Amino acid sequence: MSDKKPETIESLEDLTGEIQKSPEGFKLKIRVSANSKKNSFEFLDDDPAGNIIKIKINKPAVDGKANKAIIEYLSELLNTPKSNISILNGEKSSQKCLLIKPKNNIIR
Repeated sequence: MSDKKPETIESLEDLTGEIQKSPEGFKLKIRVSANSKKNSFEFLDDDPAGNIIKIKINKPAVDGKANKAIIEYLSELLNTPKSNISILNGEKSSQKCLLIKPKNNIIR
């Protein structure tokens, strides 16, 4: 990982040192905080669970509302269709692993 973290996510290229490449796309570990005042994210350094970013979502963690909001938020940030982002594990946890399928081949 690089020492300098971007302040915004302009594309998946900003996270290439932070995520795992897989045949299906990219795996990103996140920690979620629901019921926040606004949607936002911050990069985490040395998180014991290996999470890369913390995402704050303004929806409650009830009936999948926060999960849906995470996908919508990342879709906007990454300019990627919502259908290209899925939760691999952690649907009922604040610790999640996401699969992000890029619109085009960013990492070769």
